Amino acid sequence: MDIKEIQKYLPHRYPFLMVDRVTEFESHKRIVAIKNVSINEPLFLGHFPVQPVFPGVLIVEALAQAAGILAFKSLDRTPEDGSAYYLAGTDKTKFRRAVFPGDQLKLEVEIVRLRNQWMKAVGRATVDGELVCSTTLTCAEQEVG
Repeated sequence: MDIKEIQKYLPHRYPFLMVDRVTEFESHKRIVAIKNVSINEPLFLGHFPVQPVFPGVLIVEALAQAAGILAFKSLDRTPEDGSAYYLAGTDKTKFRRAVFPGDQLKLEVEIVRLRNQWMKAVGRATVDGELVCSTTLTCAEQEVG
């Protein structure tokens, strides 16, 4: 799935779109996506100028966005249908190592439970096969507009 298709399933846009490509998708099961971390991202102006580090909260956000694509595509819906998935909670979140410009985050999300209005999923982010972050995500669907 390229960026144009990703934008059909996510309402996010620059500078907050955190999924660059989807490499695997199994409906109602799992998704594997990529986030390329670039020094050109505006957040690195302040986080941190001497030693740029990609914020952990944005790693969780990238996993949540991958989960949103998984939910919308699995249910054959898009944000244009008048709803969005919001991150409602995280549990058991752990960070194992820092992420730096030049790293490529591999985002793996697996559905634990998917209902009409909410989803629970397990997410893992890795760089070069090394675990960076793991978390359990709860996402809630709400009408927008």
